[in-house]
Amino acid sequence: MHVLYFHQHFTTPRGAAGTRSYEMARALIRKGHRVTMVCGSYGLGQTGLEGPFRRGRREGTTDGIRVIELDLSYSNRDGFLRRSWLFLRFASVGMMLALTARYDRLFATTTPLTAGLPGIVARWLRGKPFIFEVRDLWPELPKAMGLIRNPVVLGLMSLLEWASYRSAQRCVALSPGIADGIARRGVSRDRIALTPNGCDLGIFSGPVAPWRPDGVRDDDLMAVFSGTHGMANGLDAVMDAAAVLKSRGRDDIRLVLIGDGKLKPQLVDRAASEGLDNVIFHGPVDKVRLAGLLASADIGVQCLANIPAFYYGTSPNKFFDYIAAGLPVLNNYPGWLADMITAWDCGLAVPPENAGAFADALERAADDRVTLQRQGRNAAMLARKEFDRTALADAWVDWVTGD
Repeated sequence: MHVLYFHQHFTTPRGAAGTRSYEMARALIRKGHRVTMVCGSYGLGQTGLEGPFRRGRREGTTDGIRVIELDLSYSNRDGFLRRSWLFLRFASVGMMLALTARYDRLFATTTPLTAGLPGIVARWLRGKPFIFEVRDLWPELPKAMGLIRNPVVLGLMSLLEWASYRSAQRCVALSPGIADGIARRGVSRDRIALTPNGCDLGIFSGPVAPWRPDGVRDDDLMAVFSGTHGMANGLDAVMDAAAVLKSRGRDDIRLVLIGDGKLKPQLVDRAASEGLDNVIFHGPVDKVRLAGLLASADIGVQCLANIPAFYYGTSPNKFFDYIAAGLPVLNNYPGWLADMITAWDCGLAVPPENAGAFADALERAADDRVTLQRQGRNAAMLARKEFDRTALADAWVDWVTGD
């Protein structure tokens, strides 16, 4: 079977972003299928292709995946209008490919929501099977965050969401809340599969070269946040906790923020103005380099803005990277991940917008390394038993390619 796969932000492990689509495409190939990946040029990604673009694209093969990379450069620092233009441009080229390319089945994954447009075209104009993977609930999340307020835009997005779900023969949800959201739009449960992000055990639990950034001593408790520095991530909560720790004189705890994003300059400026030298900033790193950092860390930080839509409606890559590396997780919002951390005793869950509780948790971690190590072992066990990427990918392939 030939699967035409759309993911605007596709990257291989050589990039500094989530590799779910790469791993799933490789799983399809292992099962004897062919994959053509259609993507844009993502600032933190690496498609494996080099050389100039010709007529707006370049093509080649990466690890057995045929890649069509469009000359649409996206960055987490882009503004709303540029993002919207890039999303619509990618969707328009995608619709043309859906109409003209040779393939057996079309698979599209968000974000953005406009990724569903090629699938709608494939289903209704060519009669091709379409599978839609939903990583975030749109327009619920941008509406809840206040990013989009125009009722006309929200109405159009809601219509596109409904049309994408109802056009797809099957849907893939990355979290329980996303599965519930799809069902609320009238999709029967037997057409929805829950396949969360997984743990790349071969990368994060294998032999690596541990390292710590400059400014972190060997005996410091190193708490790592790895990911986008944007509005959704709520990293002011980390800064607030750092300020509390500073006021308490805890010079043995370092908060390391790895990555990039639109709000990173503001966070750097705040750290400088408030003298928060216990916060260390570092640029994005690829998966192998990240594995070395996590091998040297003591706890992973899972942080999001306090928005109820996030509680059960997200499946953050960083959480699965942390537990794959055997790191306990400090989580600052309620929901399915907080419940899992508590049930498996693999970290600490604190209430949102409570800097004192956040700082208390870090102090407990620093003062009780025996408990922290036990929680790390529990995290590794959770990763192996529930979220092994290979096992999840095999089930995902069966769902995507089944009759």
